[in-house]
Amino acid sequence: MSNDDSMFSHHEHALDKANEPCPECGSELTIKHGKSGAFWGCVSYPACAFTRPIVEHEKVEDQILAGSECPKCGHELAVKQGRYGMFIGCSNFPECHHIEDQNHHEDAGVNCPKCQKGELIERTSRYGKIFYSCDNYPKCKFIVNHPPVAGACQKCGFELLLKRNMSAGEKLQCAQKKCGHFQET
Repeated sequence: MSNDDSMFSHHEHALDKANEPCPECGSELTIKHGKSGAFWGCVSYPACAFTRPIVEHEKVEDQILAGSECPKCGHELAVKQGRYGMFIGCSNFPECHHIEDQNHHEDAGVNCPKCQKGELIERTSRYGKIFYSCDNYPKCKFIVNHPPVAGACQKCGFELLLKRNMSAGEKLQCAQKKCGHFQET
């Protein structure tokens, strides 16, 4: 190892250490990595389990929405901060757990092929991805990731097709995973 390499690794290692000692045991704090990302952790782990986020997030105070009313308990609604971002919920939390639905659910105009009672509606996941599921959830848990189209598969006869944008143009695909047959639009 050259002298330059050892200087670089020493400098890189210095960035992984905090400029302050662990408030619980006095040891050094270092950057650790977990399933939720990077964080500051004590080098004496497991003897000392102190951790702290790398970036401190400011807690935003709830902002009451004047003239709004919770449909469950009648208290005012408020803009709140949660683990997935901002949302509108009841100001009477934890007694009332009402949360306003922020995602506009657009009706796809297609009946659910699984329960035959509900309709498929467009929804947005907490990660911002669009998917389509039965409006009878949780009784019916049918879900597809592409826009549904009413019609039957030419190969197996399954009563739902999915609109797919392929490199060769737009095609329809059978929604039944076992079949997966493609046909022209």
